[in-house]
Amino acid sequence: MKQDTHPTYYPKAKVRCACGASYAMGATKPEINVEICSKCHPFYTGKEKMLDIAGKVEKFKARREKALTAPKAVKKARVKKQKK
Repeated sequence: MKQDTHPTYYPKAKVRCACGASYAMGATKPEINVEICSKCHPFYTGKEKMLDIAGKVEKFKARREKALTAPKAVKKARVKKQKK
């Protein structure tokens, strides 16, 4: 078997959430930062929480406002050509 093929395993790696919770678990990195954990995830807490990643909600609202305020294009009626 080849030596040094697997990454280093840290049995007590620190995991920190954006909500402030921190955990110790086994991982291949010594420190891991996460955006959401079981203490703040809506599935586990039962509370609805809007996660805005990269301003997607604002982009959607801006597109919707633009679509509602922009005048709609009028479709031109097709004219049938007469057969000769």
